[in-house]
Parts: sequence; C-alpha cells; structure tokens
Amino acid sequence: MQEECYHILFRKKFYNSLDELQTDIDNWLVSYNNARPHSGKHCFGKTPMQSFTDSLYIAKDKNIGNIERISDNLMIAHQAA
Repeated sequence: MQEECYHILFRKKFYNSLDELQTDIDNWLVSYNNARPHSGKHCFGKTPMQSFTDSLYIAKDKNIGNIERISDNLMIAHQAA
C-alpha cells in the first residue's frame, strides 16, 4: 500500500486534516479492491473483490462458519469463567 497509495497521495496533495487523508485513502481502497484487476497469485486478472466472492463457495465447503461459531462459543465460555 505504501508504494501504490501513500507515495502518490502525498506527492499530489497536502492534507490539512486526518479526515481529508482518510477520505482519499478510503476512496483509493475502494478503487484498488473493486475496479482495478490484479495479477497476483490467486487473482488471475480479476479484482480482489471478484476473487473473494468467487471463492466464497470454498469457505462454505470447508465449513469456515463452523470454526467461527466454535471460537465464538469458546470466547463466551471464557468470559463466563
């Protein structure tokens, strides 16, 4: 993110507030994850969000939700102790 975002943002604009910077970073992240295809190991020229949504079935097949429920139950049990 440093090379692709911060160096570009700070060269183009002087920020007067953190809110102003946060707005530009948020906009950049939306573009980075939803509009710009990637050539990374598992993206195959798709955007990261496309890769994520295309792989949801894998998580469902592997019962990732069960792992989350188990860890939630462990956390609840730990808090009760």
